[in-house]
Amino acid sequence: MGLILGKISVETPKYQLIHKAADYEIRTYAPSVLAEVTYDPAALGGRDAGFMILANYIGAVGEPQNSRPEKIPMTAPVITHSAQKIAMTAPVVTSGGGGPAPVTMQFVLPANYARAEDAPRPTDERVRIREEGERKYGVVRFSGLATEATTADRAERLRRSLERDGYKVVGEYVLARYNPPWTLPPLRTNEVMLPIE
Repeated sequence: MGLILGKISVETPKYQLIHKAADYEIRTYAPSVLAEVTYDPAALGGRDAGFMILANYIGAVGEPQNSRPEKIPMTAPVITHSAQKIAMTAPVVTSGGGGPAPVTMQFVLPANYARAEDAPRPTDERVRIREEGERKYGVVRFSGLATEATTADRAERLRRSLERDGYKVVGEYVLARYNPPWTLPPLRTNEVMLPIE
């Protein structure tokens, strides 16, 4: 019942709150180990299609698809972001049909996996295990459905607020979702996070 009502009862990443403004927070996150998959959402069945690939790796449904096989506890949030934007250059060369940008979905592994080598090796070659060092983000929290339009709007407003206050944004936003899809939308916890210097 708690999951339907938005209770977050799984491990979440550790961070230090650096600054709290009226409309955002500045956080420094500790190093962590991620399981991630990058995919074409059109070819795989939608923006959230990577979830089951990662869920299978940790054994959230059925036997874990990893080398041990070891069941890995679910954590929150599930992180999603599109391919990084690259600075514009000339000339522009076009080939193929374009289509939606690739999406990367990530699970932050529990803190007892301090290094990538500590985590079991995925048996699905699409899953990659990697370490992420300490990082600093501007973060805004919101409830409801995290549609692409809503998320992009929140990210743009966050970017303007951070730049207004003198922070330098150094990358594209990521979306962090803390609840399963059956949580009532008004009770969901979502965050848009922008990397800053």
